[in-house]
Amino acid sequence: MTPILATHARLLYRQVCRPGPRKLSRLLTTTTLSLDQTHMDQGHCKVAVGQMTATSDRDANFLTCKRLAQAAVAEQCSMLFLPECFSFIGRSPAESVAAATPLDGPILQRYLRLAKQNSLWLSLGGFQEYCSMDPQRLQNCHVIVNSAGQVVATYRKVHLFDVEVFNGPVLKETSFTVPGKELVTCDSPAGKLGVTVCYDLRFPEMYQLLAWHMGAQIMLVPSAFTVATGKAHWELLLRARAVETQCYVIAAAQAGRHNEKRESYGHSIIIDPWGEVVGKLDDPLAIGIATAEIDLEHLKTIRTRMPIIDHRQLGRDCMGLPPAVLA
Repeated sequence: MTPILATHARLLYRQVCRPGPRKLSRLLTTTTLSLDQTHMDQGHCKVAVGQMTATSDRDANFLTCKRLAQAAVAEQCSMLFLPECFSFIGRSPAESVAAATPLDGPILQRYLRLAKQNSLWLSLGGFQEYCSMDPQRLQNCHVIVNSAGQVVATYRKVHLFDVEVFNGPVLKETSFTVPGKELVTCDSPAGKLGVTVCYDLRFPEMYQLLAWHMGAQIMLVPSAFTVATGKAHWELLLRARAVETQCYVIAAAQAGRHNEKRESYGHSIIIDPWGEVVGKLDDPLAIGIATAEIDLEHLKTIRTRMPIIDHRQLGRDCMGLPPAVLA
């Protein structure tokens, strides 16, 4: 069995001017579990990205996720990636806050059992987590669960969506959500995951830190993109994050109309480190899965032939800039 590491780093996007970079080990906290190697073969792993139309009916949402998990198992996938708000989408921020529950509560426990019953790793892309420090708001928590039904890593969404969408709604996520403060990576059967949520996608420095400082190989971007922003930027940004970090990107999406007030763009997708789309649903608004092989040798070859991380430091040296480090 191979050790599995969930890595957290305090978040700060600034240059630290001192004689040399701090050792990254001082900034990381690790949790060690055992890694299930089901469906793994020397750096190859088949995964499934899910798509759904969640509503305020938690039982119906769970049954949808269960069907997606069964479909992933039937395709011999080792891991299924579910979108943001997989368990609940309400009609208002107040409904979302009222629906928030602790991670050890009965709602999330159903999904832990689902992982164990199917011997399947799950990326639960955005769970409404009760925040004891601020009960009037929730935390948007991305939970990684292993095939034994254990929580391996949790990431609370850092970048919150306070936006006036062009020809769309005005949304203010900070009014009902507490931002997270940590970057998170986690080993998995597919490789080292960089764990993010939705609007994080628009902040490339976050993904660069995950890849270049924390060793991520696969970026996760579970989302519930609006239709307007999805049409304009969804695939463009996802492919950009894949190319600039030389990582796989897996983006599970909510799709279609959830209620009379909310609609999501869909288009769940898997992209390789060269920016090629290697998995997507034939119907971009359908409920279902798309599958792809994660090939870490392919990733390694791309990074060897175009060593961006080395060239980045050479560029910083030429411009007289200090090494970019976490602090």
